[in-house]
Formats: sequence, structure tokens, C-alpha cells
Amino acid sequence: MQIQQLKHKTESVSLVIDNWQMQAGEHWGMFSTHSHAASLLVRVLSGELEPQQGEVSGLPEKIASVSLHEQQRLLDLELEKDDTDFMDCIDYGSSVEELVAESDCTPDELEALLATTDLLTIRKRGFRQLSTGETRRVMLARALAVKPQLMILDEPYSGLDIAHRQHLSELLQQCASQIQLVIITSREDELPPFITHVALFDDQKLSQTLSRDEWLNHPVMMQMLALSEQKSDAMLELLQAHQSQHQYPNPLVSMNDVTVEYVDAKIFSGVNWQIEQGQHWQVRGPNGCGKSTLLGLILGDHPQCYSNDVTVLGMKRGSGETIWDVKRHIGVVSSALHLQYRVNCTALEVLVSGFYDSIGLYQQPSKKEILYAREWLQLLEMSEFEKVGFRNLDYGQQRLLLIGRALIKQPALLILDEPYQGLDFLNRKLVFRALNRIASANISQLLYVTHHEEDSLEAIHHFVDFIAQEGEGYRVNIYTLST
Repeated sequence: MQIQQLKHKTESVSLVIDNWQMQAGEHWGMFSTHSHAASLLVRVLSGELEPQQGEVSGLPEKIASVSLHEQQRLLDLELEKDDTDFMDCIDYGSSVEELVAESDCTPDELEALLATTDLLTIRKRGFRQLSTGETRRVMLARALAVKPQLMILDEPYSGLDIAHRQHLSELLQQCASQIQLVIITSREDELPPFITHVALFDDQKLSQTLSRDEWLNHPVMMQMLALSEQKSDAMLELLQAHQSQHQYPNPLVSMNDVTVEYVDAKIFSGVNWQIEQGQHWQVRGPNGCGKSTLLGLILGDHPQCYSNDVTVLGMKRGSGETIWDVKRHIGVVSSALHLQYRVNCTALEVLVSGFYDSIGLYQQPSKKEILYAREWLQLLEMSEFEKVGFRNLDYGQQRLLLIGRALIKQPALLILDEPYQGLDFLNRKLVFRALNRIASANISQLLYVTHHEEDSLEAIHHFVDFIAQEGEGYRVNIYTLST
């Protein structure tokens, strides 16, 4: 494959590659320090976009991609087919096995793919019932089903628990003997050993191509870490400049003997948990264990919150409180919210919507709110995109806005479910450092979910762990580390 004088520009992202050659037998990593250009390149190489200038030659016939953008596109297609209004039950979308079988693979090939990607036990589950990690495995299975000669994986480890990240590394190692691989990541530890070369993207442009050894000794990491430190200082200063005092009941959240179960399975039972004032919590456990279900009980998004003894901010679920009564004091960042945020309001309106906890903006904001949102745009280096529609932004830019949307009102409780998905290296480090400082300064109380050990926050000393029990769902272990 050869790329020459390529230029492509969308409303929010520019991609420039002067010259790049990928020889047979080479496996490339693509690393973005502070750029969304690599994700745009995925769409060009996969044939979704025709480059506006330049030439891409020598591409193989069969190319498959796994990306957050492709995942969003599949969800949109599934929502178009939603028949809930014409059924006496909820339509959760195409089943896992239906989605994988769309590539016309044989029954034997389908079974092998479901086994390879650990999807056999959830093969009948609808797409919209899947956890983030389960969805990523479905996208991988669909890509492998094409029998590609070139497979492009954009943040392939995103959302996977520790066991499935290890399994993916082993699977990709096997694939590398038969398929040419391009892996895009913002995490320096996610370039597998078989990667031979690295393409470094910075400021929307392919800036360098390096051998693996050259990459491992590159100084760019230290430069980005120093810059993220400066930017996290600026974020904390912005929050403190607009800080206001609120009185919230103690505990913020209380659950008494909570159980969640479905007709075919019990998720967890007997959960007794309180979030006291000043506490920050991390929720840990494998994909599909019930972490998002637990958060849904707090948010009121899960219907079984009303059949359980759950009190949030002094309001018992089912006692006549409105969703707004609770949610106006909670900020949320999650893959579920990201997928639900399908309206095409502007970048500025996304930030302002955080004051109203709405998906889209349906009220006239105050001048003060608009000015504050513009300060956030400047901090996030997105002022030039103020009037650009949310769905016209790159996935990483969308996620950065949703993080700003959650922080802007300085909520009592900040729920962060895998918040870093889609962020480049600099912004991931920026958000990580800022969250630790927010927690340390008690600007908001954090309820935090991440599968990456490196993302553990020093300010968090309270943990909820989901532990598998044979045939009985998960046991929930709640504990505090001494400080």
C-alpha cells in the first residue's frame, strides 16, 4: 500500500499524509498524540470516504475495520429497524449471531467465530442489551468474518476487561501470521509485540514513521505528559473559579438489600451500599457483570430501581420524585450516553445542555451559561467548532465534549463509566489528571469505572468489586482501603 499527497478535511478534522508506504509483511501501529486524524484515515482506507486529494494505491481487495465510529454506525442501523412500537415486548435489536452471520459465513465458520471471540454464551442476546466490551467483541467477530487481507483496528482494547484484553492480544498474534494489521491506539502499552513500525500522528498530520525500536525510545511521551499537567491545572482553575456551595444529604446514595434479576438469570443480590459525603468510589469487574446495571439503579435508568430500596440524594426511588430532581445533581459520562446523544446540536449547545441534563438543548440558556461554556470550549481547544454539529465531530471530540458537559455544572455525583474511550493521548492524560484533582479537592464525588489499572486514581479509596459465582451471577464485594 502507498499513500501520496493525501489531504482530506471534514468540518472538524484534517488529515495530511505526504508519503507513506506499507510493505507486505509489515504490521503498523498508529499512535495519536494530540490528533483525531488517525480515526479519519480508517474511514479513508476502509473505502467509506474517498480522499479529496492525493492517491491511495495497492490496497488489498478485502479490508475490514473495527472502530468506535463503525460501532455507532451499526447502532444507527439497528435503531432504524427498531420494532418495539409494533410488538408486545422491547425490541433489543439483531442478535449477536445474526450480526456476525451477516457476512454470509457458513454455520461452522459462525460457530468458530463466536467461540474465538467468546460470544457463545450471549449469542441470542440483542445488540442493545450488550455491555461495551461485549459490543467490541461483536465488532471484532464481524470484521474477522469478512476474511480480510488487511484489518484496521481503531482502539481495539477499548471497553474490554483484563481477561478479554489478554485474549485479544493472543488472537491478534495469531491473526498476524495471516492478515496484515494496522492498530490505532492512544495507549503506549497497547501496541502488540508483532508491530514492526509506528506511524506517529500529531496535529492532524502524519509527522513521522518509525521502526518499533525507534518508537520505544521516542521523547514525545514526556512532552505530552508535561503539557497534560499544564492543561489539567487550567481545568481545575476554571472549575474553582465557578464553584458554588451546595448542601446535599448524607449519604448521597443508599442501597438496602438490592437485587437485580431477569427471567433467565440473577445479576446480583443482597447489595447494601452507601456513598457517604466526601467518598469517591471505583466499580470493578468483568464485561457483562452488572456494573452499568448498578449505575442505572442510581440514575433511574434501570426499571428495577423502583422495585428495590434505593435512595439517591435523599429521594427514595418510586416516592414520586422526578428524574430531573435527581439527575440535575449528577453528571454522567458513559458509552451508553454517547450512543444516545444522537441529536445534532452544536458543540456549544452540548456543553450548555449539561446545565439541564438534556440530550440536546431545549431551553434558552442564560448569557452566563453561554460564556462559561465558551471558556470550556477554549480549554478543550474546540472554540473553532462552536457551531459544528455534534454528529459531524470525530468520536474523540464528541467524547471530550460529553466530559465537559458532565463537569460544567459541578455535580454532587460524577458518574464516569469508561470515560476515556476515543480520546487521544494528550486528552486522556488531561482528563485523568483533572479527575484526580477534582476528587482530591472534593469539587464533585466520583463514581468511576475503568478496566485499566493505569487509570486508577490516587484519590479513590473505596471499591465495589463484582466477583463471579458459579451459576449464581455475581457477588458484590464492597470495601475501603485504609489511607
